[in-house]
Amino acid sequence: MHSDPRPGVRRHPHAFAAGSIGPLALPHRIIMGSMHLNFEADPAALAAFYAERAAGGAALIVTGGAAVNREGSGGRTYLVCGEPAFTRAAQAALRAVHDAGGMLALQLFHAGRYAFRETYGLQPLAPSAVWSGYSRALPLALDEEQIGLTLRDFAAAARQARDLGFDAVEIMGSEGYLLNQFASPLTNRRHDAWGGDAARRQAFPLAVLAAVRSAAGRDFPVIFRMSGADLVQGEAPQEEYSALAAALADAGADALNIGIGWHESRLPTVQALVPHGTWLPIASRIRADLRSRGIQVPVIGSNRINSVAQADAAIAAGNVDFVSMARPFLADPRILAKTKAGRSDLVNTCIACNEACIDRSLGTEPVSCLVNPRAGRETVFPAGIPGAVGPPGTPVAVVGAGPAGMQAAATLAASGALVHLFEAEAEIGGQFRLARVVPGKSDFAQTIRYFSSELPRLGVHVHTGVKASANSLAGFSHVVDATGVRPRTVQLPGSGVTVLDYHQAFADPAGLPRRIAVIGGGGIAVDLAHLLLQQGTFTPPEPESGAVRRFSREHLASGPQQPGFREITLLRRGPRIGEGIGPSTRWAVLQALRNSGAVLRTGVSYRELVPEGLLIEGPDGSAELIAADAVVIAAGQVENTVLQRGLTAAGLPHTVIGGAHSAAGLNAALAFAQGLEAGTDIAALLASGAPGTQKGPAAVAAGPFKAEPKGPASEHQIT
Repeated sequence: MHSDPRPGVRRHPHAFAAGSIGPLALPHRIIMGSMHLNFEADPAALAAFYAERAAGGAALIVTGGAAVNREGSGGRTYLVCGEPAFTRAAQAALRAVHDAGGMLALQLFHAGRYAFRETYGLQPLAPSAVWSGYSRALPLALDEEQIGLTLRDFAAAARQARDLGFDAVEIMGSEGYLLNQFASPLTNRRHDAWGGDAARRQAFPLAVLAAVRSAAGRDFPVIFRMSGADLVQGEAPQEEYSALAAALADAGADALNIGIGWHESRLPTVQALVPHGTWLPIASRIRADLRSRGIQVPVIGSNRINSVAQADAAIAAGNVDFVSMARPFLADPRILAKTKAGRSDLVNTCIACNEACIDRSLGTEPVSCLVNPRAGRETVFPAGIPGAVGPPGTPVAVVGAGPAGMQAAATLAASGALVHLFEAEAEIGGQFRLARVVPGKSDFAQTIRYFSSELPRLGVHVHTGVKASANSLAGFSHVVDATGVRPRTVQLPGSGVTVLDYHQAFADPAGLPRRIAVIGGGGIAVDLAHLLLQQGTFTPPEPESGAVRRFSREHLASGPQQPGFREITLLRRGPRIGEGIGPSTRWAVLQALRNSGAVLRTGVSYRELVPEGLLIEGPDGSAELIAADAVVIAAGQVENTVLQRGLTAAGLPHTVIGGAHSAAGLNAALAFAQGLEAGTDIAALLASGAPGTQKGPAAVAAGPFKAEPKGPASEHQIT
């Protein structure tokens, strides 16, 4: 292994060591885990998505869950095994993955009490009639006939998988779905052969494995994804999970993929604020118990592992035999190829924001990736073709190096344009520079690192500390205005308390006083409050040891903590704190704030500043003093329109994207997507030579641009 010429392989020998799952030989130990994509019914899109990742080094890809019958569907975007739509999609995906040199495993899925009646008009089925807060339904308890039919459906799905040419199957028995429901005392309240004690709660998962094994054959790889911890009150003791793992291994599972948590769990498992590898010890304990019994079945670990280096460390330590990474392959389909080549600096790292992936998968919108908006749209936005913009070196200016500007610059450069990217601050990244210091968001710094390497690789000329104006941009064929937003001002009468905007607060959090009132309840306000509650140097990235201590304090400790380092009151006129934060993240962040002693107030209005703090009016109209030594305004944003007005007046061809276009509903996912779309459209426009497109010289050097001084420090201050 150490003689391999590729530097990344030598650096991460355990992750890139060959392995096997039953009869399936694999060239390395990283599996692309299952993700429901909401576009499984589009064979071309599904094939292109999987093919790009197989070509990038994902040797074994596990599909999103395919329901074994209609009762088990997870929603109307799920495919059902045996139906024509499933067969068409499966055949297209298999051809594409195999042509790219990869292998594809089909995940066999049944939602149980997590199914939705409105999908097919069918009552959800479960081991017992236990209300589901997730699907808001009371399921019917499966009778013997229905259990038999369900087992036959799992067998038929496995047989079809083999006949179609899948390389393996994975049985979904984790995350609170049907098989996990049978194994749990919370949802299995039966007193027959399928429940009543720990041994009988194993019966249905083992029966499904037997049915699948019988239908697929002894020589066909079968992975079983089982729960290692449900993370809900009243769950089974740890020894039951280990006993089920041993029983599944003895019954012929070729590998055990350890899942964590239910939808009802109030412990975060996949959010950005979860430290890397937090839940690996669960898989490690199961593996250790299996080895103590002399069972050598491979154990696969997952959850919050977003780099090959982390996977290599987990395998080297003997915690797991394989690592499953799902979202990291959304962020960068070539994560393995780049790492093998020793270019991990060019990996577009998953930041676990969940905004375009998990949050969308819970609905019907097609899944993509915030930091890689091409994900899931590979047929619409094929990889850039050099020279696609027409004359080589067609000069284009992008002003503003936030998410929209960075993505637009990369897209245009990949299409052959000569791109100059101007950023008024000393570093690219836009508001990601603020986000990276927020507890649990240190991975946002990885996006800045990625573009800091990728943009020069693509030939983009990056000019930082330069405030471009219409006068300095006259020589370009096109200008992309991505200058972003400014903090919204709030007029507060009175005096006696320091008032700042959120940019000023983020610039020097350590210098702020102890008692702070934050006006605003959106994502930026929540992030700022979370930051101000921490005691430390506020220097990114957050140390891993500090992240673990913080996570334990905010989510694993019993009961809310008393205010310590600071007293933070978060105030909002509207009824809901955290508006705009994705559903999979909002509850976890608010839980962290409450458990850290923050006070959250809604339905208030602001009267005036007084020396003791801020006078507010509560929902009942009564006056109340919020004791504070400083008030921070984080009440939204407005468009920065300075540059676009100048470009319009000068008659320069330009496109406005991101926050500069509209601050309404703005988020990073939308900004990155607009950067991709605008870059693609402008490249096509320049290639067409359309009327009104100003053609510049074949090349533009960095020298001629006039660097105008940045605005005064008071430009964004509250007045």
